Amino acid sequence: MADLESTARALVAEGKGILAADESTGTIKKRFDSIGVESTEENRRAYRDLLFTTEGVEEYISGVILFDETIRQSGHDGTPFPKLLESKGVIAGIKVDEGAQPLALSRGETVTEGLDGLRARLEEYRGLGARFAKWRATYSIDADRPSEYCVWANAHALARYAALCQEAGIVPIVEPEVLQDGTHSLEQSARATGRALQAVYTELHDQRVDYRGTLLKPNMVLSGYSASDRADVEAVAEATLEILYKHVPAAVPGIVFLSGGQTDEDATAHLSAMNKRGPHPWQLSFSYGRALQAPALKAWVGKPDNVEAAQRAYYHRAKMNGAARTGMYAPEMEREAVPA
Repeated sequence: MADLESTARALVAEGKGILAADESTGTIKKRFDSIGVESTEENRRAYRDLLFTTEGVEEYISGVILFDETIRQSGHDGTPFPKLLESKGVIAGIKVDEGAQPLALSRGETVTEGLDGLRARLEEYRGLGARFAKWRATYSIDADRPSEYCVWANAHALARYAALCQEAGIVPIVEPEVLQDGTHSLEQSARATGRALQAVYTELHDQRVDYRGTLLKPNMVLSGYSASDRADVEAVAEATLEILYKHVPAAVPGIVFLSGGQTDEDATAHLSAMNKRGPHPWQLSFSYGRALQAPALKAWVGKPDNVEAAQRAYYHRAKMNGAARTGMYAPEMEREAVPA
C-alpha cells in the first residue's frame, strides 16, 4: 500500500496536475469534427503525440489518463506512449470504465458499467505501464434527482472498481460527477454533490479501500450552466470547500477536479480561489481534459505545420493551472508571452 500512496502523492505533487487525454473514440470524434479533422487512428495518435511531447510541460503535468487505444499506441519515434511519458517523469494512467448506461427502473438516471472482467484488464494495463486508473459515475440534478437509488448504485460500483485497482497495485481515481447542466442553484448543486460524496466514502470504507492510496475527482459546486443568476468565483470556491470539508476524509492525498463544461479560464480561476484559502487537508489539483486541450486543438486543426503553435497553447494552459495550484493565478497572466 505504500507504493500506492507514493504514486497518489506524486500525482498531486506541488504545482502539478493531471491531463485527462482519455476521450473515448466517440468523444474525440466530436472534438475533431469541431475543427474539421477526420477521426482516424493515425490522426488521434498524432494529436496525442503532440500533447505528450510538448517540451517542459512536465513542470506542470504529473500524470496523463489514457484511453484503451492510446495506451497501446506509440510516439512518432516508435516509443510506446507510457514509456514516452515515463521518460519525462510523467505517470501513465488509464480510463477503465465502459461508460454510463441507463439505470434500470429509474427515470433518466445512469449507472456506470465495466466491472465484468475488470480484474484481468487491470492486470494487462499494469503490464502496459499504467500506474493509476479512472472510473466516472454521473448524476443529474432536478427536483427528484439524483435519487437515493442512483447515488448508492454508483457509489457501490465506484468502490468495487477502487478495491480491484488497489488489489492490482494501481491507484484508483474515483470520479463521482454531478452534472452541472440545467438551471439549478448553487445550493442544489452543493446538496447533490454532498450526497454523492457521502455515499462514495461510505462504500469505499465498507469495501476496505485504503483512502491513502486513492484520489478523488469531483465536480466543483456550481450554479447550473443555464441558471439566470450564476454564482461568482468566490461563492463557488466557498461552496465547494464547504462540501469537501464535510465529506472527504483527510487521509485522501488529493482532490483533482474535473472541469466539466466550464471555460478554460473559469476552471483555472475556481481552482486558484480554493487554493488561496489553503492550506487544506488534501492537495487541491486538477484533472482537466477539454480545459487543458481546447486551445491546442483549435491551434492544431490537424496540420503538421501547426504542431508547435498547438504545443505552446497547451503549455500555456498547463502553466496557468500550475499557478492555480498555489492560489497565485490571476486573469492578467493569460496575456503573458508563451515560450516557443
